[in-house]
Amino acid sequence: MTYEVIGISVLWLFLYGYLIVASVDFGAGFFSYYTKRNNKNHIIHNIIQRYLSPVWEVTNVFLVFFFIGVVGFFPSTAYYYGTALLIPGSVAIILLALRGSYYAFATYGAKESKFYTFLYGATGLLIPASLSTVLTISEGGYISVDNGTVQLLYGELFTSIYSWGVVALAIVSVLFISATFLTYYASRAKDEQALDLLRRYALTWSFPAIGMGIIVFFLLSQRNVEHYQNMLDLWWVFGLSVLAFIGAFLLILKRKSYGTAFIMVMIQYFTAFFGYGAAHLPYLLYPHLTIYDGFTNETMAISLIVAFVAGLLILIPSLYLLMKLFLFDADYVEGNKHSGI
Repeated sequence: MTYEVIGISVLWLFLYGYLIVASVDFGAGFFSYYTKRNNKNHIIHNIIQRYLSPVWEVTNVFLVFFFIGVVGFFPSTAYYYGTALLIPGSVAIILLALRGSYYAFATYGAKESKFYTFLYGATGLLIPASLSTVLTISEGGYISVDNGTVQLLYGELFTSIYSWGVVALAIVSVLFISATFLTYYASRAKDEQALDLLRRYALTWSFPAIGMGIIVFFLLSQRNVEHYQNMLDLWWVFGLSVLAFIGAFLLILKRKSYGTAFIMVMIQYFTAFFGYGAAHLPYLLYPHLTIYDGFTNETMAISLIVAFVAGLLILIPSLYLLMKLFLFDADYVEGNKHSGI
């Protein structure tokens, strides 16, 4: 295995971590706003706040690691993606800042604002939609490179069925992952009313999530035939993803083992996410940039790999302790004490 493959694998692992952790956060924001609009916020408000209080401050750690690593391992990506995604990237940063302002004003005791609650819910859908643009652009045909000038083709991006399919997939996946986790969290909190509502949300968004995944899979055949064929060669990986989805759906449907159901959902997205990434290799941006183009020197590559693996070895136990000491503490999860964070 080459340094290039090791580097992109480590980065993809960080991105997967962000996919799961951020999805729970983003979906919680939407559900919080949605239930408030339907006068059901009192049912799940406490569950969502108990989850967010100790967790929201570390959500973006995975994303920061990923972007630093991409530029460190593959400096050429800064030229191609940095130029093309200047406006979409700026929008995502603004949305993240607005979301952070909600946490600052709402989490730390300020009077609850309908406007900030709306921003919290809206950014929960808009941020994954804007970030998904990166995956869309990587398939090729959305960027023109003329005499060293990189330009994003906005007309092609906004009129592409595949582009909107990826946006829809990102949104429904966020809602499904979040609802599944919060269902498990409500069961740990022994909050039957919240559990029933969140379980219903998990079942509601389950088929849109798997359905959009299948639709986008076939839409890819019209956008990037090479990538599509590579994914067909890895059909068994995506088969495992579907089996994991079926297992999670049946457990939730039968009101059994909600924790195992969430693990199955994590496996579902792990296999699909890494299958997608493996099939996309060696391209970072089809057909302009591969993992071998402009890769950093060997010494820097080794240093970065060691640093990022060490970061994982620190980050994962830290998250485990955070969940054990606060998130899943018997008294805290049932609302008998505060996180103190």
